[in-house]
Amino acid sequence: MSAAHALSVDVEDWFQVLNMAHVIDRATWNKFELRCGDSTRRLLDLFARRNAKATFFFLGWIAERLPDLVADVHAAGHEIGSHGYDHRLLPDLGQAGFRDDLERTATILQGLTGKRPTAFRACTWSIGKRTPWAIDELLRSGITLDSSIQPVRHPDYGVPGAPTTPYRLRGAGGELLELPPLTWDVCGRHLPVGGGGYLRLFPLALLRAGLRQKQRAGVPGCLYLHPWEVDPQQPRQRLGLFRGFRHYVNLHRTLPKLDRLLAEFPFVGLQAAVDQRSASWAAKLPAFCANELLG
Repeated sequence: MSAAHALSVDVEDWFQVLNMAHVIDRATWNKFELRCGDSTRRLLDLFARRNAKATFFFLGWIAERLPDLVADVHAAGHEIGSHGYDHRLLPDLGQAGFRDDLERTATILQGLTGKRPTAFRACTWSIGKRTPWAIDELLRSGITLDSSIQPVRHPDYGVPGAPTTPYRLRGAGGELLELPPLTWDVCGRHLPVGGGGYLRLFPLALLRAGLRQKQRAGVPGCLYLHPWEVDPQQPRQRLGLFRGFRHYVNLHRTLPKLDRLLAEFPFVGLQAAVDQRSASWAAKLPAFCANELLG
């Protein structure tokens, strides 16, 4: 069997996503029912049935309120990573704010699992051209593996010139490994197929093509999703045509589509996907200076 691909879950609730920011005030979050616990356990059941593992990137805000969920994920043998505290975009946090955010979340997760997180994913892929300082802050925090840089063009995020296969990023304090989300690279273009609305919207044939392309290159493809994407009964908001389509499209199809992918391809957490390769694999990956790639 070929080495496994990487699977990840960003553990946040439906009212915390960027699509909701213009209709739901952050100050009102505590008024909403937390639904991501049940949805995350739905994913845990699927992963157990398909013998798949994943990295669960927890918001510190969620971990504080659902510590038993963190414990259940950890007890099931999945990796626990940091998704920041309360889903703020890095440009809004600023460098000092991001440093505090990382430490606050790491302290919460370490208290629940006994281990400081070494994997990170930024809110809404917000490590980019405006935040080259983020890599030094991740290194300072003890992060060795990041999955925050979308190598595509998008209205809200993306670094179009970034690699679509794993690479090393150098900062002032060392280097970390970057695992970008899955793309299918065809005709000089990078089609994002790795998760979120792309996973729900695109046919399975495109996701399979992306995963097989990465297999041929000898690297893991990285899938991602959110618990709210397997919760079609979540409360509906008036988001406007574009944001509403992007958030609600095919929610009822996420779980069966994911089930089919897990039946066809082996998946593990991000760190395990790296560890399955040879000891020299990561050392041979291309290296980039963070300030040059993101500056």
